[in-house]
Amino acid sequence: MSSASSVTQALDSLVESSTGSAAEPSPLGNNLLDLDPDQAIERLRAWFAEHGEPAYRATQVFGRLWDRPVASFDEITEIPKRLREALAATFTIPSLELTDRQRSIDGTEKFLFRLDDGQLIETVAIPDGNRMTLCISSQAGCALQCAFCATGAMGFQRNLKPSEIAGQVRALRMLTPAILATNVVFMGMGEPMMNWKAVSPSLTLLNDARALGIGARHITISTVGVLPGIIALGERPEQFRLAISIHAPTDELRRSLMPVNIKYPLSDVVAAAAAFDRRVTFEYVMLGGVNDQPLHAAQLALLARECRAFVNLIPLHPGGSMGFAPSTGPVISAFARALRARHVETAVRRSRGLDIAAACGQLRTERLGRRLPIAADQHGEVDVV
Repeated sequence: MSSASSVTQALDSLVESSTGSAAEPSPLGNNLLDLDPDQAIERLRAWFAEHGEPAYRATQVFGRLWDRPVASFDEITEIPKRLREALAATFTIPSLELTDRQRSIDGTEKFLFRLDDGQLIETVAIPDGNRMTLCISSQAGCALQCAFCATGAMGFQRNLKPSEIAGQVRALRMLTPAILATNVVFMGMGEPMMNWKAVSPSLTLLNDARALGIGARHITISTVGVLPGIIALGERPEQFRLAISIHAPTDELRRSLMPVNIKYPLSDVVAAAAAFDRRVTFEYVMLGGVNDQPLHAAQLALLARECRAFVNLIPLHPGGSMGFAPSTGPVISAFARALRARHVETAVRRSRGLDIAAACGQLRTERLGRRLPIAADQHGEVDVV
């Protein structure tokens, strides 16, 4: 079976199994970090009531899960030791295990976290003046097999849970000194819209003032164009940002680079972007001699103007290039000028972390090698919405 056929069959299975645009509530388990703030506080209140304790204890404990996070209940010294021990016997607050940390000369840092089943995921911290942007993962691996992506080459392993998605931001907050995110982008490993049931509560944890408290307009979800997920995001009341990975301005070229284009062709993706009630960003990785010619710029400008999209041109990171050559600086500059001449607002992303394994999936692959992938449509937790 071709890679395109396997990807589209997986997506067909996911869409057919979808039951609506809203995420189902997470089951109430003992891991408090997998629950949204209302669920977690409700469970804690019920538990403290059973133990004859006042209700304020629940918000007191919840404040140490995300806002001022601790690694164990024993560190919550504002409550009596007997309660700390009883909480630890009932609930869990697992922390991600940091196994590697690389720092670039430009200040960019990449973190490799080990999950409880041995899977590894990546997080990147990008400082820029007063901003600290965290690029977080939503899956271990990815099923979509984009030709230029190291994560796609490793294949899909499993979805992440809310405690593992928002937990990446929490883990960096727990470092000494702490790394405090001002912005979060779902542009790490995985396709967020293929794990919406975990991504949606993760967005709540990232945004809620009682948890991580990051403004919705500072949180961006990047997708290849999984339409049910775009609809689901648009139905949320918060002003979360949407970025769509376009990477090619025609269906023919995009299919050769991104098999998902067979299921979700450009016309449908652009229509979804036009219908989204907030401004959309087009992400466009510049591949030397592949998608960086003047004709491509003219074609991309037509798509962007159709949905009033902002275009973000991304130099290909050579560490995860999968055999592609990065476009040269002059070619990227000429491409940007061609877009602006057609009245398309355009930015060129600065290359960061070139001296470390900062390409998506690169560090994980160095540590684990190429693991046998799991078919996305055979994984019980995978769902679009």
